[in-house]
This record gives sequence, C-alpha cells and structure tokens, in this order.
Amino acid sequence: MLKNSSNYKLTECGTDEAGRGCLAGPVAAAAVILPKRFKHELINDSKMLTKENRLALREIIERKALNYSVSFVDNFRIDEINILNASILAMHQCIDNLTLFPQHILVDGNRFKTYKNIPHLCVIQGDGKYLNIAAASILAKTYRDAYMEKIHEEFPMYNWKQNKGYGTAEHRAAIIKYGITKYHRLSFRLYPEELKLEI
Repeated sequence: MLKNSSNYKLTECGTDEAGRGCLAGPVAAAAVILPKRFKHELINDSKMLTKENRLALREIIERKALNYSVSFVDNFRIDEINILNASILAMHQCIDNLTLFPQHILVDGNRFKTYKNIPHLCVIQGDGKYLNIAAASILAKTYRDAYMEKIHEEFPMYNWKQNKGYGTAEHRAAIIKYGITKYHRLSFRLYPEELKLEI
C-alpha cells in the first residue's frame, strides 16, 4: 500500500509528468491534492497499471481529490527550453491552476525548481511510493494518451493511438518513410544515427 502523504500536517500536492521520452506530442503533468485519510489499494505508478485500470482510477481520483489539475507543454516549447525544463514548467503550470493552495509539494523524480517558495521534496520513483504522486501520474498519462489518440486521426501512419509518440521501431520507420509532422520534437533524435548524418 502506498503512503498517503509525506506530512499529514500540511496540505500537500503530488505532481508527476508523462511523455517525457516521446518523439512527438506534448509533455503532460498533473498535480493532485488528496484527502488526508484517502486510501485505494489499486492506485500505483501509472506504468504498472492496465489502460482499463488507469481510466477507472482516473474517475475515482477526479471524484475524490480535494483538488487536481492537468497541464500540457507542447513540442515547440520543448524544443525551445529542452524536455527537462518543459517537464518542470508543466508541473508548475498545473500547480498554478490548483484552487487549493498547497503547503508542500511532492515531486516524482530528482529534479525540480522551487515553486513560489513552497517547500518541495523530490522522490525517485515516487509514483510507486506516494498516493498523491501516483494519482498525478495516472491523470497525466490518461490525459496525454487521450490527446495522442486524438491527433492520431490526423496522422494515422505513425500509429500514435498505439505508441503514444514513443520511439518504437514502427514509429521511427514511419518517420523515415513519411518525414516529420508539426507534432514531432525537432530537438530529439528522430532518425537512426546513420540516417541523421545524411540529412
């Protein structure tokens, strides 16, 4: 069972991102504030859950959370400021959009920039340790997946409804065959190294 919070005395939000390693599409982040006594045995790191469980848990999280927010940073901004800064920006934006002010921030991973002087704690693999981070990971992933499924209809040859923009062999083969789209991250290595040298 994941821990509810790192400090029960404070109003704490958990935040996490999804899509950091993708070749196309935005990076998404979510921030979630859960009730202090909230428990749910199925909530875990979104990568450990089936799609069906993620969607079912998303409904529960949105219904039970005291406050939550999801934010995207698009591929153009990722190319401008790099993916790490874009991921942190997405986290800051979703915390900005909370209507309940957090007194402490739990962050998945080991990198973050202080937000409005609110104390924060970075937790490596935090989405497998704290419920509020795990809940944020579920929201970030389900919202981003839905977005990638939507833009798949515009460019079905890349099969984003399946790979969600990650660099699968199928996705890379489609890039070689069809080129890149307005959703691809130009600062990422989109082609195999030997082909990149020829372009």
